[in-house]
Amino acid sequence: MTSQEMGDVYGIGAARSRRGWLLGLTGAQAALVLIAAFPVWLAMALGQWAALLLLAPTWVAVAVLVCVPVRGWSAAQWLGVLARHAVGSALGWTRWTSRAAQGDLGRLAPSADSDAEETGDVDAVEDLEEADLPGILTGLQIHDGPPLAGTGHRPAIIQNHAERTWSVTARVHHPGIGMAEGADRWRMGAGLAELLEAASAGQQIHALAVQVRTVPDDGTERADWVRRHHRPIDAPDGEGSLSEQIHAQLDTVMAGAAMRQEAYVSVVVREDVLGAAVRRGTRGLAGRANVLYGLLAEVEARLVGAIGCSRVEWLVSTALAVAIRTGFEPGDAPALADAALHHAHDEWIPPGVPVAAAGPATASTALRSYRHGDWESVATTILLPRKGAVMGALARALVPTQMGERRALTVVYRPMSQKAATRRTGNNAMAATMGRTINDRLGRDERARDRHAVRHVLETDEKLERGRSLVQVHAALAITIPAHWNVHDYARRLDASVRLCGFTPLPLDGAHDAAFAVAAIPVGAGLPRGRH
Repeated sequence: MTSQEMGDVYGIGAARSRRGWLLGLTGAQAALVLIAAFPVWLAMALGQWAALLLLAPTWVAVAVLVCVPVRGWSAAQWLGVLARHAVGSALGWTRWTSRAAQGDLGRLAPSADSDAEETGDVDAVEDLEEADLPGILTGLQIHDGPPLAGTGHRPAIIQNHAERTWSVTARVHHPGIGMAEGADRWRMGAGLAELLEAASAGQQIHALAVQVRTVPDDGTERADWVRRHHRPIDAPDGEGSLSEQIHAQLDTVMAGAAMRQEAYVSVVVREDVLGAAVRRGTRGLAGRANVLYGLLAEVEARLVGAIGCSRVEWLVSTALAVAIRTGFEPGDAPALADAALHHAHDEWIPPGVPVAAAGPATASTALRSYRHGDWESVATTILLPRKGAVMGALARALVPTQMGERRALTVVYRPMSQKAATRRTGNNAMAATMGRTINDRLGRDERARDRHAVRHVLETDEKLERGRSLVQVHAALAITIPAHWNVHDYARRLDASVRLCGFTPLPLDGAHDAAFAVAAIPVGAGLPRGRH
């Protein structure tokens, strides 16, 4: 199968989630333009021509502010973003400090002069498992779930109080698609489609978040392997040491260019779904975990099946804390990896970090960047191209342009129920028909883009009738660099790499903290609904 054929196949399902009702405008935009035009019509009806000369330019200015998009948003939306950011900065909402950085160490460790168990002061110990995260992650609470059947493995269950969702994250190992044949790629794409259709039919999974992070390989695991397997070279005097020097120099040169990728999958379920299920069985965390584990088993079976994952590891709380910590503070990855390696030989060396210490010490949100600890990030959403894209088209966007930068991409799939999909498709069909009728009345020629949109709506309706599903997709891509680098230069590089992949970047200025949390932190948090 050629790349063009694959692009046609995988591009069929991509469409705008909403269509404009009147000349490409949404209902709210059309209403605002009509309301702003009412004084102009009133002046014309009363013959107040002097007032008309003053009101007409005002109406044109309002229409431009409401209708003309600038980098994906109208000018009115940009004014709202600037106003909210100014208010948040004045009130201190854009700055965050962890409890540890504030000096609240009593909440992070037991008392130094007494035994917590003997005095009964267990709150300090329990607070080690209390998440302390900024921004949209503030409402997260991480629980240790009950053991999986037949194992002692206790996956971390993430409760999001703000969005009323529960999620579980797994680290997946996949061979990649770079060297895969066309038939293998087709099988993986079909496997993903089957997974999403099963989630839509079951109406239990709220979202599936697939995250890939590209980070420099610090060489910790290789250095440990070399240290444990090193053998003296049996060679004439001088040749053995020369060989070791050459290999050491090669390691030094190659270490800076070595990269590795981490992949995570998060399964998100809404509280109302779990609540309805546990009423018929065990209540509390155990009952919700039982429902979640059933969904996890189904997702894992499909991941290791047609999708081609070699291993799926549902993260425990300590592993999840490490994943969160390395997202906020990538520079801590070598030390955490070294601690995990030494823990295998010395149990007194603790692996990872407590959940309470997984976040950054400080965080601050600027209009066009997000600083967390000693690092700064810029994030962008990715608009799907109308012509479709081949599988793996975003691979280039994950390649760093300079040693020291990190990139992370998250694609969130939200399966829609059959009822909601039918209603959405019906609304889009009605909007397309109304737009065609208005164009005919105004004498406007129908453009190829409009014809393609109408044809696509009809094709989607036919697929839904045959039992296929509709899935909302949004993607966020973030780049993280040391705070002393020029973040805006790397933001331009990020946008350029997205355009090279054939996609359109849409930076979330004013909300880079939320976009970074979506793109780089594997907890199943989604973008705010108002920004889809």
